[in-house]
Amino acid sequence: MKRLIAMMLAIMMILAGCKGKTDKASGKGGELVEYSTVYSGEITTLNYLVTASTNEFALAANMVDSLIDYDKYGVVIPGLATEWHNTEDGLIWTLKIREGVKWLTYDGKEYAETKAKDFVDAAKYLLDPSNESQTANIFYSVIKNAEEFYNGEIDDFEQVGVKALDDYTLEYTLKENTPYFLSMLNYICFLPVNGDFLEEVGGRFGTDNTNVLYNGAFIMETFEPQTRRILVKNQEYWDKDNIFIDRIKETYNQESATLSPELFLRGETDYAEIPASLIEEWLKDPVKKDVVRPIRTNFYTYFYALNFDPKFDAEYEPDNWKIAVNNQSFRKSLFHGLDRKSAMTTSEPYNPEQRLSNTITPKSFVDLAGVDYTELGGLDEFVNTDSFNETLAKEYRDKAMKELQGKAKFPIIVYMPYNSGGTELANRVQVIEQQMENLLGKDYIDIQIDPKPPTNFLTEVRRSGKYGFLECNWGPDYADPETYTDPFTPGANYNFPEYVEGYTDSNGEKTYTNLTNKAKAEVRDINKRYELFAEAEAFLIKEAFVIPYAVGGGGYAAGRLNPFESQYSPFGVSSQRYKGQRIMEKPMNTEEYKKALDVWEEERAKALKADK
Repeated sequence: MKRLIAMMLAIMMILAGCKGKTDKASGKGGELVEYSTVYSGEITTLNYLVTASTNEFALAANMVDSLIDYDKYGVVIPGLATEWHNTEDGLIWTLKIREGVKWLTYDGKEYAETKAKDFVDAAKYLLDPSNESQTANIFYSVIKNAEEFYNGEIDDFEQVGVKALDDYTLEYTLKENTPYFLSMLNYICFLPVNGDFLEEVGGRFGTDNTNVLYNGAFIMETFEPQTRRILVKNQEYWDKDNIFIDRIKETYNQESATLSPELFLRGETDYAEIPASLIEEWLKDPVKKDVVRPIRTNFYTYFYALNFDPKFDAEYEPDNWKIAVNNQSFRKSLFHGLDRKSAMTTSEPYNPEQRLSNTITPKSFVDLAGVDYTELGGLDEFVNTDSFNETLAKEYRDKAMKELQGKAKFPIIVYMPYNSGGTELANRVQVIEQQMENLLGKDYIDIQIDPKPPTNFLTEVRRSGKYGFLECNWGPDYADPETYTDPFTPGANYNFPEYVEGYTDSNGEKTYTNLTNKAKAEVRDINKRYELFAEAEAFLIKEAFVIPYAVGGGGYAAGRLNPFESQYSPFGVSSQRYKGQRIMEKPMNTEEYKKALDVWEEERAKALKADK
């Protein structure tokens, strides 16, 4: 009883603290409004022109503004561009740059004004292969002569389709009509950089907070890797009246995924995701229940990738894996053998089906006259069908064992490293190991799980090809199904399908590459374009190159920000911004969340209709 009373008193103190933050947020007494979180995976760079990591560009989103932005309903609004128009053929886009936007140093001193030339200088940096930008391909996929310049086929940058017509007029010339181009301007490869500063700091750009300039809502005042990061409100920001948080403190804690709920209860942080292992306890406790709410699902797609170019250690038998993974029956035995629902219960024990996705492109991302993209081009075969099928899994297992007899050694080691930064993923890989080995037999597969440090996980594991079977994710970069093909294109460093044996067409390219190239080439007929992309994705799934798993978000959280005040967009950087968000008097509970969601969905439908 004493323990229960102590816990209730602790939570009452939290709620009292929340009320105090409301006073701060409303400006009463002039107190500092601070928002605190913890994190476990340290960033490797602040250079937003080279990174493709969500953790890294989430910081950039708060420090550097984009040309266009999205409001809380997902409607395009002006950012650094105040207006824009394009020619009738869709090839030339002209944007007016907002005047008076200042570039500041980390200590708040004015360095220069943001101008059209800054977007040209950013393009020059992106298109220099020595800078190894991971998003250069997104930029040069649409801008005229950008890919030729990147590849050294032309050396005159004046031929590249990006120009500053004057200080406040920016012009992009595209390779071809690109229906989704406007949405791309919210992605990091279209962020500006001051060329003089870039030349001044050289290779130090983005190595720490002192070697970056800021024109966004926040400035990184403190950067102490594996200790803390502090962002403060940009007092010179052009839209500072819409910044309601003065200071953001992010503290490094290697065990943050495990400890953050307790830290939240103690009032030391303002946000915590509640893992599946704790959610039942929280929902049964009347006091904790009043501060926990669901998390909205998003358009990140999660899938299990089978690696066709294994580079992992010899002890896990990469050569044997390569023989097996190139056998379709083996891949399909895993495809039908993974019980995704049981895997998802490690994150969402109450309603796992709401998170599961049977396609790579999530439902409701784009549509054709009211018909969802996932119902097109063969995807309708998968979208409403669970891939888990015990009978088919065993049938394909038996076929694989016959087809691989004398070629592969059984059991086949399925090397499955994972990011050890979260308890749910650690639990999930164990669930998958036990479930799949029990179903398919330990004489057929030997799943070997291997925890890896969260910092630099993507580079050390996925991009290096040091895995056999891996949970991956991808977030869309613009409003077109093409964005979900990017992980599976040559050089993307996901599951390396360019190395799959067979599937080579008469032109020497892989079948999937040809299918996506055909879809990319169709820019006039949107109906046909979407159908072609759907056919390409259906091929990827049908051949079991990947196993679609889930959409992002979901689960439960306790937090002091209103999720319906945040900017909303399935792609780009807007959704990572703190701009426009206020600290609430008390955390939102589930009932309040559901009511707010209903209101938001109704208002969003009206806003989207009005925007058309």
